[in-house]
Order: sequence, then C-alpha cells, then structure tokens
Amino acid sequence: MSSSIQRISVLGSTGSIGVNTLDVIQRHPDHYEVFALSAHSKLDLMTAQCVQFRPRFAVMVSEWHGRELKRVLADLGSPTEVLWGAESLEWIAAHEEVTTVMAAIVGAAGLASCIAAALAGKRLLLANKEALVVGGAFFMNAVRRGGARLLPIDSEHSAIFQSLPEDPAIWPEVIEKIILTASGGPFRMRDPATFITISPEEACAHPNWVMGRKISVDSATMMNKALEVIEAKFLFGVAPSVIEVIIHPQSVVHSMVQFVDHSVVAQLGTPDMRGPIGYGLSWPTRRTSGASALNFSSMAGLSFEPMTTLGHPQRFPGLQLAWDVLAGPPGTTAVLNAANEVAVAAFLDRKIRFDQIHAVNTDCLSKFTPAAPSSLADLLAIDSEARRLGQSVVQGLSPGNGSVSL
Repeated sequence: MSSSIQRISVLGSTGSIGVNTLDVIQRHPDHYEVFALSAHSKLDLMTAQCVQFRPRFAVMVSEWHGRELKRVLADLGSPTEVLWGAESLEWIAAHEEVTTVMAAIVGAAGLASCIAAALAGKRLLLANKEALVVGGAFFMNAVRRGGARLLPIDSEHSAIFQSLPEDPAIWPEVIEKIILTASGGPFRMRDPATFITISPEEACAHPNWVMGRKISVDSATMMNKALEVIEAKFLFGVAPSVIEVIIHPQSVVHSMVQFVDHSVVAQLGTPDMRGPIGYGLSWPTRRTSGASALNFSSMAGLSFEPMTTLGHPQRFPGLQLAWDVLAGPPGTTAVLNAANEVAVAAFLDRKIRFDQIHAVNTDCLSKFTPAAPSSLADLLAIDSEARRLGQSVVQGLSPGNGSVSL
C-alpha cells in the first residue's frame, strides 16, 4: 500500500458509523484526508463536521437540506462546496481523486453509491449491509469488474476477514465453518410471551453497542444476524450451510472461523466500532483507533450459548429467514430487506407491535417472488415493490391486533 494520504468520502457521515469514522480519521491527519461527506438531514451535525474537517464537497439528500447547508456554510466562510441528490452521492463515491469510500448509509438507499464506488475501483469500506443483502451477486460482480478492494466494517465480518488467510482463492478449501457471534440483544432472557408489550425505547437499549435506532431494533429481533448471514455468504463465497450463529453475551469475541483441521481462529476486542473502522482504514497495517484495550485480568469470563437454549425460534424467529431467502430465487434477499425496513420503521412509529415485525416480513415473502435481477434498476424495482407490499401489510395490522404474534 502506498504511504500517500488516503482521500476519503464518508457516505452517511452523521450516523453512528460515520461519526466513529471521523473520530478515527482525525487521529491520523498524516494518513487520512476527508474529501467529501454526505448526510440525510442532520444539518447541525453536518455543519460542525464541515467546519472541522473542511471537505471539498458535502452532499445532502434533498435540495432543501442542501440549500440550507450551503447558506449556513457560506455565512461561516466555509470553502466546502454543497451538492444534493442521488447523482451527487454517486459522484463523490466514484470521484477520481477519492481513494477510499466509507459506505455507511443505512438501507437500500446506499446501494447505488456502493456500486458506483465498486465500479470505480475504490477501496470500499462496507458498513452498509444492504449492498450485499439487496445487491448480492450483482454487487460482488461490480466489485470484481471495477477491481475494488472490499473491506467489511461490520464487526462480525471484519473479525472473519481478520481471521482468514490473506489469499481469498484458498478460502473455500480451508474453511469448515464460519461462526457469527450475537450478543442476543436486550431481550436475550426475556419471556417471549411479553414481547407484545415491548416499546421502541426498550428495543433500542442495546446492552453492549451504541447504534442507530434501526439497527438496534434489528439486533433485538436478531434480524441483524440474519442479514449478516446473507452478507457472509456473498463476502466469503461459502455455502449458507457453512454459516452458524452462536450467542455470546459479552460481545468480546466478534466472530470465528473453524478450519478443516478443526482449529478455530477468533478476533477479540472491546465492543467499539472504531476497532473495525480503524482496521479497514489502515489495512493491511494497523494504527490506533481510539478503541479501548481488553483487560483480561478484570474480565469475569466469556460465555457462549447455542440458539436452541434461548427458545429459538420462538424468541428470534427472524433468524431462520436468512437461510430461507438464500435458498429462494435471486432477489428474494432484497424482498426480505425491504419488508424489514418497512416493518421496523412502523414499529418505531408505534404503528405495529414488536412481535408483528416478523409477521410483516413473512407475509411479504409469501406474497412476492421476484424475477431474477440483472441490473441495478431491477434491484431497485424489487426493493420498491417489496416496500409497497410491506406498507400494505402494515396497514392491515395494528398494535392492538392480537391475531398476529410470535
């Protein structure tokens, strides 16, 4: 790797991953430079980031937010040029002066910019699950065609990547099992019979990680782990049957690889996203990230629990959907992702109950079998139709409807 400064576009800079990325970047001004930032609607935070990091470009999703940011930055004398819209997002992802892209936009909204970065051959730090869950083989083909360097940022997939041999060509012949660890979320020990009363505030109170509201709910339902199973299949080129999920409440062992000789390699660290972010930025070397070191002398212990001991599938019925959709026609993973985004948003808006999230997902999957996608437009069409169907299913439910439960 060249010793020259990496010029970085941070897509989704005001979210949890984006904020942590900028925290790591500011620790190494001799190695990293912020070229562009993007955000959805957090004007105050985006303004502060532009003032601190002085990016060449800042992109907002809507014209209104873009014009407002432009006005505020002009008043502050900021040199940052403000753009807006999806095309601008793809432009800063593929810009010829950019070496590295942090893809941290939540949801399918980040898919097009991920593909743009991949086709442009960037060093692509992938924190957007949906690029792989929705894009699947199509996205991985874009990575190959563009010659991009894909580095996973999810703590679990970063752990697997760090545990594997350097040469991906030998992965299929040496991997026996990929073991994804899951904390179990806030309801690991809660009686499933009480899930009907779970509030958005309870679902967002993760015991270990500080995350955005959507991914926090996904952790509580275990849908985040289902999406990670799908990611792992495409990232590491393994059969779904090779992937296993195990509960690890302490979130210290981030994931493991079992090899054909039955040896297991694991990656450990504190539950701090700056760890995998820092590794993605510095790979193949390592630099300080701000994450705290593990203190083994004060660690009470590490425990692991098979899913079966937790009343699965009654407690976490969504997890099995990962293997179900991977066995379905191409594009089925995109249907699950879209339905889940709609369902989680409805739960956070108190339109449906926590236990009805799974009902929305399964209903959409039973009603929509997509045609095999062959383009980004096809993927976005599947996503759009699944969202429309999901909204229809949500409208047929209500928090008081007792007919739908686990």
